[in-house]
Amino acid sequence: MNVDYDQETDTLTVTLRAGRILESDEVRPGVIVDFDEAGEVVGFEVLAASQVMDGFARSGFVGELAAGRLREDEKPYGT
Repeated sequence: MNVDYDQETDTLTVTLRAGRILESDEVRPGVIVDFDEAGEVVGFEVLAASQVMDGFARSGFVGELAAGRLREDEKPYGT
């Protein structure tokens, strides 16, 4: 898993696993999910991330997720 934040575009990109992206869908306003050929989630992007992720950033959730230090019961579905 890789987490990248682009300050210039204010976009948070989370790549869950390697794979060819076949389709991307905006599942919520500003949240785009990338799917592979099998329909499995490969990653997602959060637009206007500094606004959307502010609460997560303050809680340390994103950093813990990126470092792989979350307990199984804390992980979002599918990670």
